[in-house]
Amino acid sequence: MQQDQIGSDRAEVFRSAIAAFIDERREAKLKGKEDDAAGASKYDYATWLADAARRVSQIKAVTHVLKATHPDARGSSLYIRPGELPSRPEIGTHMLGEDCAVDVVGNAAALDVFKFLKIEVEGRRLLDWVRDGDDDLRRALHPDASVAHSWMESFGGLVRSEPQPASHPNAKQVYWLIGECPVEDGHYHLLQPLFSSSLAHAVHLEIQDARFGEANALARQAFRQKKPHEARYRDYRHLVARKLGGTKPQNISQLNSERGGVNYLLASLPPKWDLQRPRALLHVESAMERLTYFKGVRQQVAALADFLRTSPPANEDTRRRRRQLEQELGQQLALFAAEIHARFEPGWSRDPACELPLCERLWLDPERAELPPRTGHEQDDEDFKAAYHAGNWPDEVAGRFANWVNEQLRRAGLLGLGDTEYRHWARQAVVDAAWPVPVQRRAPQGVHV
Repeated sequence: MQQDQIGSDRAEVFRSAIAAFIDERREAKLKGKEDDAAGASKYDYATWLADAARRVSQIKAVTHVLKATHPDARGSSLYIRPGELPSRPEIGTHMLGEDCAVDVVGNAAALDVFKFLKIEVEGRRLLDWVRDGDDDLRRALHPDASVAHSWMESFGGLVRSEPQPASHPNAKQVYWLIGECPVEDGHYHLLQPLFSSSLAHAVHLEIQDARFGEANALARQAFRQKKPHEARYRDYRHLVARKLGGTKPQNISQLNSERGGVNYLLASLPPKWDLQRPRALLHVESAMERLTYFKGVRQQVAALADFLRTSPPANEDTRRRRRQLEQELGQQLALFAAEIHARFEPGWSRDPACELPLCERLWLDPERAELPPRTGHEQDDEDFKAAYHAGNWPDEVAGRFANWVNEQLRRAGLLGLGDTEYRHWARQAVVDAAWPVPVQRRAPQGVHV
């Protein structure tokens, strides 16, 4: 008896949620037409559900939409959950997991049925409860068990597969050679790439949040004001918005309608280096701040920290592995400097916004020493040339690198780093970095910070 009462209460929860949805539809459709009794009768509880159960066959749940390729294509769209797809390293629908948004195609006039099936009760959609055959939902739909069962089957048919998927002349198709004779039709597979609306929707939500979300707006403001901020700042530049469906995006799919027909395309362009203004190195007090984000550096620091954190035994294998990790990290100095030399025109460190210490300017802009002095800045340029040929600056750079490595390892949780480690990292930098001056360097004896 107690169990029956619980089931009755739960059925009433379903019924209340369904009734509230139908009432909202009535108010939206009959606004300003309160005297339309015939129109209002369509929104009686049982009447609307019966009509929805009839119309649900006009729409279909999908993840990959054919009409996104061409609005007049009449072939099959597909419903494929991410877990059913092969796992690959490339970004794709298979990575969406439980966050995969289900789309709907078909008669746009029946899309309200999908909205109905998206009503959430106890944290799950009605569609999920329908597919589970929930008894309380069945009782909430209609007191007649046979009618309720029929409606449950109809609503569950939203997710269905076609016995024989079909393509269409307006669909994109690729002939893929699988045999050895390119002149034989039988040696090809005909592939049809399909537009993943579920993936496009995930990308759309991420970009919209980055562009208009409150949290990213605060991070953007801090970035522009050069103030610290605890959250990451995300920025998607050079986007292209491809409109699908024209003035009727709902004719493509439900999710396309929710996006207003907008489907973002990320920029696929080679980088354009600004050789005249190396902005990445301006307004910073040390190039080591940029070395942190140089390609592969963070991964190498993490690998070294993870290795040291294990307290490996003092044997030859340990020394060999540590030496390899240290050399790889030290070599990044040379690669970092080489890229700066290649990207920026000699003399870029003359920019008034360059705040780097002299030793780093000599390291990263060595060919400035060969340029003729500027009018009005003759003394500065002569001093730069003299400092370069004096050749003491590599020791200073190596010391800065040593301090930087110690700081990175401290942030990774390794404590107790001091003068011994400082001298070790400095020596590593001197050995591995390809200094542009042909002199034998020695590790600096300076004090770590």
